[in-house]
Amino acid sequence: MNIPADRYDRLTRTFHWLTAALVIFMFASAHVWENLEKGTPLRKGLQSVHISLGIAMAVLIAARILWRLFGGNHPRADKHPALNVAAKIAHGCLYLLLLTQVTLGFLFRWAQGEPFNFFGLFTVPAPFVIDHELRGTLGGLHNNVAWAIIVLAGLHACAALWHHYIQRDSTLRRMLPAPRGDLPY
Repeated sequence: MNIPADRYDRLTRTFHWLTAALVIFMFASAHVWENLEKGTPLRKGLQSVHISLGIAMAVLIAARILWRLFGGNHPRADKHPALNVAAKIAHGCLYLLLLTQVTLGFLFRWAQGEPFNFFGLFTVPAPFVIDHELRGTLGGLHNNVAWAIIVLAGLHACAALWHHYIQRDSTLRRMLPAPRGDLPY
């Protein structure tokens, strides 16, 4: 089946919106538990879900990168070369930040020396020893990168809305589900 060049394929769109939802939930959950008393079931539960979703995010980001490199379609670029370059840089930075965030999350958890598992189904062992003294530094970096992701993703969303409402082009629609009656791609 030919996929129109003006819209991303279904898997790319699914990866995009899953990533957005995970980023928002994980950012919010971390800020909620910071305001909860240590040791409470809700705080521990949010942390556990956050960690499990961090593992899921690692798999999702790997799948996104592989799909972007070897599959999916790439809709036609904007008619403005400078905007295309800016968009490519922003997307590259988002991928880099997400990879960095996942890596920092894993390193931080391993430096804490606490169990690191996926919804209690399996444990993710540390492949090497990480100095326990680094946990503060790794946690701080993890927090800073989270903020950088939120800021850049917010700018990304604003750019999509600018394209949609000011430029009145199809940039945002390329990442939305196809209208009813269109081909189910």
